[in-house]
Amino acid sequence: MTVRDDARAMHDDLVRLRRDLHREPEVGLDLPRTQQRVLANLDGLPLEVATGSALSSVTAVLRGSSGNGRRTVLLRADMDALPVVERTGLEFAATGERMHACGHDLHTAMLVGAARLLAACRDELAGDVVLMFQPGEEGYDGARLMIEAGVLDAAGRRADAAYALHVTTRLPAGVFATRPGTMLAAGGVLRATVHGMGGHGGLPHRARDPVPAACEMVTALQTFVTRTFDVFDPVVITVGTFHAGAAHNVIPDDASFEATVRSFSRQSHRKVLSESVRVCRGIAAAHGLDLQIEATEGHPVTVNDAAEVDLVASVIREEYGQQRFVRLPNPLAATEDFSRVLDAVPGALISLGACPLDADPATAPANHSSDAAFDDSVLADGAALYAHLAMRRLARTSGDGSASPEP
Repeated sequence: MTVRDDARAMHDDLVRLRRDLHREPEVGLDLPRTQQRVLANLDGLPLEVATGSALSSVTAVLRGSSGNGRRTVLLRADMDALPVVERTGLEFAATGERMHACGHDLHTAMLVGAARLLAACRDELAGDVVLMFQPGEEGYDGARLMIEAGVLDAAGRRADAAYALHVTTRLPAGVFATRPGTMLAAGGVLRATVHGMGGHGGLPHRARDPVPAACEMVTALQTFVTRTFDVFDPVVITVGTFHAGAAHNVIPDDASFEATVRSFSRQSHRKVLSESVRVCRGIAAAHGLDLQIEATEGHPVTVNDAAEVDLVASVIREEYGQQRFVRLPNPLAATEDFSRVLDAVPGALISLGACPLDADPATAPANHSSDAAFDDSVLADGAALYAHLAMRRLARTSGDGSASPEP
């Protein structure tokens, strides 16, 4: 049997695991039930398993038995959910205020499947595989914490390559997509509070109104982006929260807002954060108001290694067919803390279409939506791709470590 055949044979088990995870989503760095389910499903495999102390992570090392090298490949799956109330109406839908609205339950089940597939053929592995089950991808920087705890060197040496899959409803089920270079944006946060002096709404000249200044900052940030950055190196600033006052006839003491800041190069990311602070301070000074402002860098740009993308494309085309691979023309404005892994190790983040078969990817509810639904039919092929990538990367014999050229 082939790896894909073996993966299809465990389809029902992977669906069961995915739906169990979906019913009981956990948010953040502390995922005790999720961690226990992963450990239970890895039990009995020839793995060296370690759990995190600062977060509910699972790191498992599979030692290959063949080959004279000790190459290492890292495979990552994120496990955490989102603080979203589910509206899918699925039989296994979560209750409460948490939901696997970004498909991390699928990622976890696929990596468990890959562990089983690789364990079954460990005699053929020319090196070691590190399985990285990560909490806290959704805004908690769990990848950084796992890196600090040593996940990249868990096999005794630095990983030679790293891969991660991420499902999306924006592609048909079973279609894989990626690109060399920048894959996802860098993400930062801008937080500002304008301090004035409150007063009566009918007597604004006796107060120091922070609201017009804060509003001016919001609009100025949009204009400054278009006049400061190259249109071919895009920057996006979106103000997601704005708070001021509690009554229509009262000028508040303060007005505050928060914005997400996205960019597609390291240079632009540093520049947009520092320059947005400068613009806001200038407006506050012009109004004679005090400003408290903070710009936080967040996740760096997710950059795929071109040689590793060539290997990914080759594996997908050979194992699944030409029609199953799409080379994305442009990066996406989402962010990922897997970027921290790719800053240290060459590798690739790969999108996997999981739009329900009865839905249109162009209109289906997107990731993070309360209505987001993902098709379980992709679980077996996702698990198989993880395994194929590990096997092919470990089997590569080129002395300089470069990837085989794409056919």
